[in-house]
Amino acid sequence: MIHCYKLLGLNIVLDTSSGSVHLVDEVAYDIIETYESLPKEEIKAMILEKYKDRDDVTEADIEDCFSDIEELKEAGKLFVPDTFRSMAGDLKKKTSGVIKALCLHVAHTCNLNCSYCFASQGKYHGERAVMSLEVGKRALDFLIENSGSRHNLEVDFFGGEPLMNFDVVKELVKYAREREKAAGKNFRFTLTTNGVLVDDDVIDFANRECANVVLSLDGRREIHDRFRVDFAGNGSFDKIVPKFQKFVKERGDKSYYMRGTFTHANPDFLEDIKVMLDLGFKELSMEPVVCAEGDPSALTKSDIEIVKEQYEKLAELMLKKHREGDPFTFYHYMIDLKGGPCIYKRISGCGSGTEYMAVTPWGDLYPCHQFVGDEKYKLGSIYEGVTNKSAQDEFAACNVYAKPECADCWAKLYCSGGCAANAYHATGSVTGIYKSGCELFKKRMECAIALEAAKTLDEE
Repeated sequence: MIHCYKLLGLNIVLDTSSGSVHLVDEVAYDIIETYESLPKEEIKAMILEKYKDRDDVTEADIEDCFSDIEELKEAGKLFVPDTFRSMAGDLKKKTSGVIKALCLHVAHTCNLNCSYCFASQGKYHGERAVMSLEVGKRALDFLIENSGSRHNLEVDFFGGEPLMNFDVVKELVKYAREREKAAGKNFRFTLTTNGVLVDDDVIDFANRECANVVLSLDGRREIHDRFRVDFAGNGSFDKIVPKFQKFVKERGDKSYYMRGTFTHANPDFLEDIKVMLDLGFKELSMEPVVCAEGDPSALTKSDIEIVKEQYEKLAELMLKKHREGDPFTFYHYMIDLKGGPCIYKRISGCGSGTEYMAVTPWGDLYPCHQFVGDEKYKLGSIYEGVTNKSAQDEFAACNVYAKPECADCWAKLYCSGGCAANAYHATGSVTGIYKSGCELFKKRMECAIALEAAKTLDEE
């Protein structure tokens, strides 16, 4: 399967199965686009008619183009058949029972009252609670015990607001460091915070111990303070921005992300990206809101069109900044055209419910943070392990080939079937399709591929 599109002044042909990206001229683009649907002679006639006013497009030139296409086809770089379907289930079975990452919900409580919060202001539709040190230690032991031969293990400190239980976070990192050498493991920690409780102690600790930090900022002050307010209704922008600036400055070259959310209030999210850049932040992420249809924050159909246009303008800005020697990163545009994810990841996706799980303050296991509180998908606990095998089997069977709607989609080996949680909340099934999410993902992929292709051309 191929996908042809034009962006950033480039004519791009993507071969889905091989991952090959071809930058071609107008004539080759037109031929490739119709290569499998029309007879050769009909294509030649069409091209000659379309370019009849150009002296450099002759019948001989068209024949040469056909020859080049055939060579690419024989080399496995164009019109490559999809041969991955038969291995989809087997690949996931090979990692069955091996857990590589946990999302520790150290706090089911928050000091902000964001109306768009999918976690019901950090409570996950339940009681407010914080994780005890004993539960946290058992969770880390559970991860070690169920990680098989994996050396690198990932732990995310999440909430609510995890800094509301910061002493336990620090003790859990200390415990993991004590255990990792003897267990033959290496722990990598991520901390996600809204910034309200960030101080020098937090900055020093996170910059020493955390491989990544995720800092929540929605961009423009008026947008951020519209939603990210405390329980008295006060915005948090002025309180957190100076802290984040210090955090990032002292972090040096360690990874971080400014993570924003765009909603119906700001589908023009590029303006928020520009504010983040002006504030000195270079590692950025803006995510579409996750909420019920009809919610005041939900993106409408007209918003979706604005967002897609914003993605294109973002790619243009990133290319401009790259050429000026002042680049920045956008999480959804991070793509490796030369290597990329292995075929296992392309087929199987994120591994929620199998390789990755969320742990509540009480030690209950869920497929990921977006399922926490839904009893149907409670997998078990860190004490008993996975006991709800039928729920886990749903996730084990969840791959891009388990979704009929994905069969003819050019982006299927980039999204790996998409987010199971979004699919579930949109359709009631983890193998469903979150249509607006698919639409936005495809636009992001087009932009990401075009951006990397343009940068590669600049380097040649």
